[in-house]
Amino acid sequence: MGKRTQYPTSNTLKNLITRRLLAALALVIGTGLLVILTDFQLTDTLTKSHLYAQESIISFPLSISPLAKPHPLPSTLSQWQDKTNSGDYFSQVTTTKEGYLVWSQFPVRVYVETPKAVNNKQAEAWINRVLQAVQEWSNYLPLIIVEQPEVADITILRKAPPLQISRGDKIPRARSAQTTYELYVSNQVLSHRFTIFLSPSQTGEYLQAAARHELGHALGIWGHSPLQTDALYFSQVRNPPPISPRDVNTLKRVYEQPTSLGWLVIKRK
Repeated sequence: MGKRTQYPTSNTLKNLITRRLLAALALVIGTGLLVILTDFQLTDTLTKSHLYAQESIISFPLSISPLAKPHPLPSTLSQWQDKTNSGDYFSQVTTTKEGYLVWSQFPVRVYVETPKAVNNKQAEAWINRVLQAVQEWSNYLPLIIVEQPEVADITILRKAPPLQISRGDKIPRARSAQTTYELYVSNQVLSHRFTIFLSPSQTGEYLQAAARHELGHALGIWGHSPLQTDALYFSQVRNPPPISPRDVNTLKRVYEQPTSLGWLVIKRK
């Protein structure tokens, strides 16, 4: 994977988001599709039954394995200081066989797919909410919106996650969102990419909260907070919280950990 060292400014990212939104609207208008979906707000019962979920998909056969070691912190995280001393939930973050799921090349490239089976107003609302979540996380890690999905590190889709049957459940459980990742080798470097599924039933602030939450996973927080005041709380709540100091404290600690990702692979003998 080639080096990506130029960090976008806040204004640059906002301009990219604006261009992405305009391009998306033009595409939707050009398709001539008109499907009206009913807007609704989640009730407490629905919120509790639609848990956030995460799942790893490892498609790369690990016949080779780089040595795990930490990467230098990106400047956005190294400069972060929590003046509230809020603590973190790092103990809830799960490591993988490859180590922690951190990014080492910046900016991280995010592709937001344009919704096709909706009218232009709904497409605008959906894209705007998702891009707002991207903007929120860009304050802590360098992110950039890209137009081509094939170059993306993180792809966000308006698509219902597959039903899941958990242990003890008799019927499949619907989920509001799902994040998956896969491994691959590029230029002899072990790399990863994420796909985020956001249910079409999600709208308004709940959609933005789901995007915010799943992006937290895709940026490295592979776990959940036990507190409802954190964006990475395991379930949706009636009043979704913004990214909290605890979320950022946890993200910073994750990026201080060793990982095999981003390092040259070593052939096993």
